[in-house]
Amino acid sequence: MKFTQESEKREGGYFHGGGNRPLVSLSIILSPTLTNGEAADQNFFLGKRSSGSYPLNRESHHLMTIHSSAIIDKKAELDSSVSVGAYAVIEKGVRIGAGTRIEPHAVITGLTTIGTNNVIGSFTSIGAPPQDIGYGGEPTQLIIGDNNHIREYSSLHCGTVKGGGKTVVGNNNLFMAYCHIGHDCHIANHVIMANVATLAGHVIVENFVSISGLVAVHQFCRIGAYAYIGGMSGISLDVAPYMIVTGTRSRMRVSGLNKVGLKRHGFTKDILGKLDQAFRLLFRSPELLQADALLQVRQEFPDCAEVETLVRFIETTKRGVAKRTED
Repeated sequence: MKFTQESEKREGGYFHGGGNRPLVSLSIILSPTLTNGEAADQNFFLGKRSSGSYPLNRESHHLMTIHSSAIIDKKAELDSSVSVGAYAVIEKGVRIGAGTRIEPHAVITGLTTIGTNNVIGSFTSIGAPPQDIGYGGEPTQLIIGDNNHIREYSSLHCGTVKGGGKTVVGNNNLFMAYCHIGHDCHIANHVIMANVATLAGHVIVENFVSISGLVAVHQFCRIGAYAYIGGMSGISLDVAPYMIVTGTRSRMRVSGLNKVGLKRHGFTKDILGKLDQAFRLLFRSPELLQADALLQVRQEFPDCAEVETLVRFIETTKRGVAKRTED
């Protein structure tokens, strides 16, 4: 995502257009007809939803479309292709990139930067202050990348100074209804969080993770790449890459490799075989001390990057890794 400040000048009733697009007048935005002559429905979005395309085909929409009931601070910066639904609120300090759609009743506040082609669902709370008793109103941030879909009633909070000052969300993620991402979390790319999945503060989620519904993740946990967490789990330890984990706290259980997910993402039979052997040594060999098991895995698979990723994750854990495999 890239924002280019074309002009520092602000005039009443005007919004800043990011990139190379022009400033757009509020009087034009709220005109009862669009520039192409099509009637705009003032009781819904201004603009047409293209059939078979969700979200909109952004390239065909260059004029910002804002419902007359939306409230937008003059110092918020919106690209000229952004659309804003009824009763949405966008406050000072917010920056929104091209093609993003803000649905009705969403509230976006704080020092929040949103990239391109995102969908911000109805009744979401984006960029609110962190739920941390040590927070003193410092100017911390929420940064959201491109092509994310954040569904209704989800909440994403800004960071804290002691946590680095930023909550960061990457690209191509899906957060279903009622998800919560706490302060200072770092979410990578292609992550799916199902309904009511909740991340406490400082959680790190790597690429292609799937978190099922009603899962709660303890603060400071890490979820490794391609991991799958089963529904209604309570995660209090790190979850190693490529694994399936279910259960709550002391009863967290590693079921095995997320083989179905790995196959879908193009992992070869050879790599899956090596990861499976590494899993058996690291998770199902109680006679081996962890240090010995890690050394043996490295010696047996010296040229497998995926196995090395698994080993490094376990070596660098601070909270400990969920390793129990029996009920």
